[in-house]
Amino acid sequence: MKEDVLRVLGQVRPALQADGGDVELVEVTADGIVKVRLKGACGSCPMSTMTLKMGIERAMKEQIPAVKEVVQVP
Repeated sequence: MKEDVLRVLGQVRPALQADGGDVELVEVTADGIVKVRLKGACGSCPMSTMTLKMGIERAMKEQIPAVKEVVQVP
């Protein structure tokens, strides 16, 4: 599943980079939790929760049914 997660992150990454940010995969757990770290402008943006849930998590769940949730870690 990690390869699929990296593929989806590769799809959303250009939009994040266009706004001066990026995303880094930290861990994919056996129970379908994807842990990521938002970097650059995305790490300090007040809309980062919206980016995480409505952008990254939505794309993950659409393309990888085994993903249950995407969470941000420091």
